[in-house]
Amino acid sequence: MSSLAEDEEVTRAPQRFRTLWISDLHLGTPGCQAKALLDFLKHTECETLLRKARKGTRVIFIPGNHDEFARKYLHHNFGGIDVAEEWIHETADGRKLWVTHGDLFDGVIQCAKWLAHVGDSLYEFTLKLNRHLNSLRARMGLPYWSLSKYLKLKVKRAVSYVGDFENAVAREARKRGVQGVVCGHIHHAELRDIDGILYANDGDWVESLTALAEHADGSLEILHWAEHMPVTARAGRAASRREPAHA
Repeated sequence: MSSLAEDEEVTRAPQRFRTLWISDLHLGTPGCQAKALLDFLKHTECETLLRKARKGTRVIFIPGNHDEFARKYLHHNFGGIDVAEEWIHETADGRKLWVTHGDLFDGVIQCAKWLAHVGDSLYEFTLKLNRHLNSLRARMGLPYWSLSKYLKLKVKRAVSYVGDFENAVAREARKRGVQGVVCGHIHHAELRDIDGILYANDGDWVESLTALAEHADGSLEILHWAEHMPVTARAGRAASRREPAHA
């Protein structure tokens, strides 16, 4: 590590939040951005993290479709980590948020698991292609660019799938009598109002390197962590632009 990078590490004070949510880490897969995730864990502090093990931090782990084995251990506590199917979180300003991974609202996973496995394989291929493409872009002095994110936003069916998922989750939140929902699963960070329900998706740590944060006053924000990392640590790749989303 260069002296510049070391200086940046020393001067970076941890950012403090009331609550943090992270999802879709895909640990152990080629697409996982483990170094960025470690940087995030080192430089944030909070009271509660949905998937963070640290002394003094309450950790709640909600399994998803990639770690279904953990659903056998619902309502258990391992080393201070609570395993739960879902959770109700109350923000500092009194809003109740239903927390779920979201895969149960994915029609492909629930109705055609074989198609989901095919989709996973194609997605991994896209990520592999994306790594080679960005290696070439880095040598040309160009910033990081997400092929899979581009395809999601450009392909009509993908855009429709994201919209249908968001609306289905928001409808369920309304049925449960809460003010909002926090989820992941579709690798698309978002923070918006859907017919009076706050929809918050914390994104992923494969493409976007995003988290959802609750501030001390109860306001929510999507963190695009690549923008918080030292320049030397993100050489050859740039984050997708951060939108100042608050709720």
